[in-house]
Amino acid sequence: MHDKQSQDETGVVMAFLERFEKFRLPRTMELKERVDQGEVLETFDMDFLHRVFEDAQEVKTLVDERPDLQDLYTRAVNLYHEITERALQNEERAQGNAAG
Repeated sequence: MHDKQSQDETGVVMAFLERFEKFRLPRTMELKERVDQGEVLETFDMDFLHRVFEDAQEVKTLVDERPDLQDLYTRAVNLYHEITERALQNEERAQGNAAG
């Protein structure tokens, strides 16, 4: 039974990694480039980041058991944090310019 659970967990982690590599990371890097250039994110961009955070929370317990994935996980979460912080700064600046 434990072996089956371990295989299931490995499958979940592998699916997460594949989705991250093929879909999440390229879009995330695009968003980072945009916010680094001072752009404001659209609602659908923020929705995407929200889904990414939900995914990260979902696999956190599995990653905690996999030391080989912890660095990647931490770097990904930090990247998402950087994007949201920069997006907030850009939004505040844009609103300040609109009011002034």
